[in-house]
Amino acid sequence: MTSKITVYDTTLRDGTQAEDVHFSTEDKIRVTQKLDDLGIDFIEGGWPSSNPTDELYFQEIKHYSLKNAVVTAFGSTHNPKATPENDQHFNLLLRAAASAVTLFGKTWTIHVQEALRTTLERNLELIHDSLAYLRPHVRHLFFDAEHFFDGFKDDPDYALSCLHQAKAAGADALVLCDTNGGSMTSEVRDIFTRVAQEFPDTHLGIHAHNDSELAVANSLEAVRAGATHVQGTINGVGERCGNANLCSILPSLELKMGYTALPQNHLERLTPAAHYISEVANIRPFARQPFVGRAAFAHKGGVHVSAIRRNPKTYEHIPPESVGNKQRVLLSDLAGQSNILFKAKQYGIPLEKDDPFVLELLNKIKTLESKGFEFSVAEASFELLLNRTLGRARRYYSLLGFRVMDAKNQENGEPFSEATVMIQVGGEVEHTAATGRGPVNALDNALRKGLEKFYPKLHEMSLLDFKVRVLSPNLNDAPGTASRVRVLIESGDHKCRWMTMGVSFNIIEASWQALVDSVNYKLFKDDQEKLARLQAQENA
Repeated sequence: MTSKITVYDTTLRDGTQAEDVHFSTEDKIRVTQKLDDLGIDFIEGGWPSSNPTDELYFQEIKHYSLKNAVVTAFGSTHNPKATPENDQHFNLLLRAAASAVTLFGKTWTIHVQEALRTTLERNLELIHDSLAYLRPHVRHLFFDAEHFFDGFKDDPDYALSCLHQAKAAGADALVLCDTNGGSMTSEVRDIFTRVAQEFPDTHLGIHAHNDSELAVANSLEAVRAGATHVQGTINGVGERCGNANLCSILPSLELKMGYTALPQNHLERLTPAAHYISEVANIRPFARQPFVGRAAFAHKGGVHVSAIRRNPKTYEHIPPESVGNKQRVLLSDLAGQSNILFKAKQYGIPLEKDDPFVLELLNKIKTLESKGFEFSVAEASFELLLNRTLGRARRYYSLLGFRVMDAKNQENGEPFSEATVMIQVGGEVEHTAATGRGPVNALDNALRKGLEKFYPKLHEMSLLDFKVRVLSPNLNDAPGTASRVRVLIESGDHKCRWMTMGVSFNIIEASWQALVDSVNYKLFKDDQEKLARLQAQENA
């Protein structure tokens, strides 16, 4: 049994069939470079004959030198009414000049007769002749046996005969596809074992879809049954419910099953690659995604945190760093002293159990979270609360008052907002007014207007995201529009991003709380950096 698994990524082709995923040609180039850096063996760049973006991609990618990956072009068997030589689809495949090509062909009788509308015998010719025609022109040639598992269950002899034709034509690997994503893991194991017996000296692959939430399990079981070639997408993106998620498959193969999938020490690049590709695709990363999600190694309960402080193995199935992730400890009303001690240590603050500051902070957290605060998602607000409790965060300004006005001049006119803010910095009072696209933007503009002459580095900061959630009412709270709301504001500068929050029955007040924390966090971090520079100069 080989210990090396060939990894074939199809994010740029199958992944783009997801309804919320689109890549421009430039995006595809960037993703290709990131996948190559991760150590992927084959990157399916697209279907050259299907759209101009993919055609241009294959022209452009030739100008880039890749260290690990082979860019692969994708296509189908030739038109039943044509020959490979006069099929325009094949001409475009060859024009892509990729050194690897993957062709898919029908292996389920219902698809041959009803989708392709040809005879079973003609379909066997299409598979053989298409692959045989391409064989002299490419270095790597793969056959994707579309709907193979459904086809095998319906007519095993015919499905196997399709594979025999592909093998005879020179395919380097026969990839069994669970295209509808409906096969159970036991079915995949049994069918793959049967195919491996039929083709003992052939590289076999698996291409699974996730319609039954089994794509990763089916892919891993196929490897156990003899697959040496695994296809999937980063973050599991793909049509309908998605494809097999390489972010789960790769660490499972390497850390749990003893296979080699990536170059040595490259697995730790997985989490940054997953997040990068999400950003390029303009989709928010799934926080609870196994292995690479932000919450994959996050701990909230005090008992859990107490245990991982002694030994992370107690509640972590792998070291987070092995996949490029990190351990996180969250703060909530479930928190114990262990959570606070852990977080304080992360911030470089040495505290001991039963320290009065720890007990005071713990009581504050529990009180605030009973009102709807959620420090596990707004760590900047917690860091400020911690440092205020310890007397390490100074007051940068005092609010004397603010007022927000919303107005609309005519029935179909655009509403506008205006805010006035009165603050005191030291002994000086600033009274400013500003308009904005909505009340929060107006408040933000007015506050900055009053503060930037005292703290000019605030111009580096910008508001990146704003979320409002209506909270479930407590026993004494009113429901519906009279409920408390939680506002989360994500801000950032050229160095980092941070999340702050506010809670109130009044959405403007909750927004103000989150906005003030956001500004204060920026000022606090700038102070900390300045102090660190001064200490470094003194030590030098």
